[in-house]
Amino acid sequence: MGKTSAPVRRGGLLRSLTRALPLAPAVVLLLLFLAGPIAYCAYIAFTDLQLTGQAQSSFVGLENFRAAFRDDAFRNAVWLTLVFTVVSSLLGQNTLGLALASLMQRASKPVRTVVGGIVITAWVLPEVVAGFLLYAFFRREGTLNAILDWLHLPTQNWMFTLPILAVSFANVWRGTAFSMLVYSAALNEIPKEITEAAEVDGAGGWRRLWHITLPMIRRSIGTNLMLNTLQTLSVFGLIWVMTRGGPGNRSQTLPLFMYEQAFQKSMIGYGTAVALLLLVVGSLFSLVYMRLLRTEV
Repeated sequence: MGKTSAPVRRGGLLRSLTRALPLAPAVVLLLLFLAGPIAYCAYIAFTDLQLTGQAQSSFVGLENFRAAFRDDAFRNAVWLTLVFTVVSSLLGQNTLGLALASLMQRASKPVRTVVGGIVITAWVLPEVVAGFLLYAFFRREGTLNAILDWLHLPTQNWMFTLPILAVSFANVWRGTAFSMLVYSAALNEIPKEITEAAEVDGAGGWRRLWHITLPMIRRSIGTNLMLNTLQTLSVFGLIWVMTRGGPGNRSQTLPLFMYEQAFQKSMIGYGTAVALLLLVVGSLFSLVYMRLLRTEV
């Protein structure tokens, strides 16, 4: 019995290796271009590596992380990142995307074509181009103030008085199309018989939304929130083009703070530690959303 079981085990192992062989190139690429750089960045975060003025780096342990939590500029960047994420992703893109998807279901085909084309055009624009367009919209001599002046309403320098809200609204304008497409697909999957039965029973629009629509697309909401949050946490080009984190540091989110420390002040170790903290924040958001997605509707 023992003599026959050994060849069987070897045959099963050989079959498993053969089945896994097509995955080998993908695994190698992931290790080379994803796991490898992350591991190297994790190592750099515990050193005092600098771009200039240093012959060699040394291991400093948790000092970079301690310095970050003692740094007022870092705490300010954390707060602005939370504001930017909540306003532009959780409230802005998510809510506006759901509203547009719901309205376009009831709109005529020409209206759906025009609105969908406008919203998707904003999404496919390169981030730098979108940043310049929104800068022209919010600047003192820009389009928004021209409209307010035509309406005889007070104008202001939006890039100076409310910079974090200006870049948040810019991110909403650019990224809402993704949420709209996700929710359009989810709403199309809801059986019409259910909503028609609710209408017959006298349920109004808000009751149908709260008791039928939202519960039935809850998994799509969780997926959309996770993807939007991770994308918003890493936004750099849009803010850099519009404000460069200014005035002062009033729109400096964590990606811009990391860039400033690593490449403008040449403190690669400290900047990488901040990047690692941002990676941890994104991972925590992902775990929360994945936990919510596991729960059955």
